[in-house]
Amino acid sequence: MYVAISVFILIVSALMMLVVLVQNSKGGGLVSNLSSSNQILGVRKTTDFLEKSTWTLAVVLVVLCLVSSLSIPKNGIGTGTQVDTEMRQQIENTMAPSEYTMPATQAE
Repeated sequence: MYVAISVFILIVSALMMLVVLVQNSKGGGLVSNLSSSNQILGVRKTTDFLEKSTWTLAVVLVVLCLVSSLSIPKNGIGTGTQVDTEMRQQIENTMAPSEYTMPATQAE
């Protein structure tokens, strides 16, 4: 679930970048190059559509980010991942005992 939401976040982010780049900015933007589409829809309708799509994508992005934070896998909290657990076991097996015990001395 988390991976699917992350993919949707990437798709929405890419779409939002494209919509923002197409919008007419103070410098002219890319909309000035798309004059044929402006003649079909009209300049004002194109601007309204781009603004509404930007706001919609922004809201969708925020909602997806909130949902993804709720769906983060929580199976490793407190105990660590499987790699973490295996590393701890290996360290415990290879470490010397904390208390040094004197070997039994032979009677002379």
